[in-house]
Amino acid sequence: SLLSTHTHQAMQMQHAPEEAAATAPAVDLANATAAATEQKPDDAGPQVAELMEIDRLTEAGIPAADITKLKTAGIFTVPGVNMVCKKDLCEIKGLSDAKVDKIIDAARKLSAAGFVNGLGFMAQRKKVVRITSGCAALDQLLGGGFESMSITEAFGEFRTGKTQIAHTLCVTCQLPFQMGGGNGKAIYVDTEATFRPERIRSIAERYGIDGDAALENILIARAHT
Repeated sequence: SLLSTHTHQAMQMQHAPEEAAATAPAVDLANATAAATEQKPDDAGPQVAELMEIDRLTEAGIPAADITKLKTAGIFTVPGVNMVCKKDLCEIKGLSDAKVDKIIDAARKLSAAGFVNGLGFMAQRKKVVRITSGCAALDQLLGGGFESMSITEAFGEFRTGKTQIAHTLCVTCQLPFQMGGGNGKAIYVDTEATFRPERIRSIAERYGIDGDAALENILIARAHT
C-alpha cells in the first residue's frame, strides 16, 4: 500500500445491505453543496493528506534518470521509497549503493519519516476523514464511519453485505465533508468480478447524485487472484 499510516479493523457483518441502507436518513445534495459554498475555507472540512509523487525527489538533488529507474521498478511515490528495503532498491538496475543511500535519505527528509511526538501525531490525526457507510448504526460502531489513511477489512459469510458496502463507499466518498463524505473519488479493485454500475446508479440516486457523474469518479480494475 502507498498509504503512510495503516490501521487494521475487522468486523463481522451480520445484517443484509439493503436493510442497512434503509436505516440511513435521506440527504439533499443540492442543499449541502449550497451550504458548503457559504463556509469559510478553514471550515470546508478536514484536509486529506496527499501522496507525494516520486518526482519530488528532484528537489533533494536526485537525478531524473534515477527517478525513472525507480518508476520502472514500480515505485511512484516518495512514501513508496520508504516502504522498500535498501537491499531491494540496490537490486534495481543502474542504482549503486551510494545512489540508493542518497535516495533513501532524500525520501525520508521529504516525507518526514521517523518518530513523532504525541502532539505531532495528534496533528496528523486531524487529517483523517470518516466516510459514512450509509447506515447510521454501522457508522456508530466504526466511531463515525470508515476511516481514511487506514485499511478497514470487512469479512463475513456469503451475501452479508460486503460488496454492497464497497459499492456504497464508492458513492459516499464523493459526498461533501459535511455530509459524511470525503469530497473525493474511488478506486475499486475487483477480485471477484462483482462490480455493478447499475448498483452505483441506484445508490447515487439515493443521495441525489447523477449516476453518470458518480461512475465517472470511480476507477475500476479487474484483479485475477
